Amino acid sequence: MNLKWNYWWFKSCFSDSFCDRIINYAKTLKEEQALTGGMDADTKKYNEDDIRFVRKKRKSNITWISEDWLYRAIHPYIHEANRNAGWNFQWDWSEPCQFTKYGVGQYYGWHCDSYENPYDGSKDINWKGKIRKLSVTISLSDPKDYDGGNLEFDFRNTVDWETDKNNSIREVGEIRPRGSIVVFPSFLWHRVKPVTRGTRYSLVLWNLGYPFK
Repeated sequence: MNLKWNYWWFKSCFSDSFCDRIINYAKTLKEEQALTGGMDADTKKYNEDDIRFVRKKRKSNITWISEDWLYRAIHPYIHEANRNAGWNFQWDWSEPCQFTKYGVGQYYGWHCDSYENPYDGSKDINWKGKIRKLSVTISLSDPKDYDGGNLEFDFRNTVDWETDKNNSIREVGEIRPRGSIVVFPSFLWHRVKPVTRGTRYSLVLWNLGYPFK
């Protein structure tokens, strides 16, 4: 799919107090080790080999949040980005928000958020037959509080995974200001580079619709 805009961003649209509210609320909830796509800790127990495999690709801690006040705050920006970028994807449901904590040495390697097949509805009937269409990443940390942890895209999906040498890689520096939002199609490949100092907090949200026709 050819896109005029690969992502759409909003600078510092959420206040410091709102970002703090999210962080402080997330800290009251259960934290777990992040897994990768297709792995579900609710339905299967994973052994040490599984965890080692995950850590080659992803190392971070997450908390799940499903609060109406968060959706009410974020959804208008998704609609605006979808319209302004000219994607006009049809979507009608959002998964739980994923609050992510990246400490020193933590990261998320190259991946895309969409899966090969639609959801079967086993987790939520509102997901049945749908795919991830629009992904959202919100920066919750002050950029002075951490180094590294930059978000990067590979717009052509042709990156050399061993050397990272490809002119299609784009670092999204705009996401660093606190309270900034990046919206992008869920099929785009992206990564979060390792944090080298401090802690990076972010919020991720995936938005679902029926498959493209």
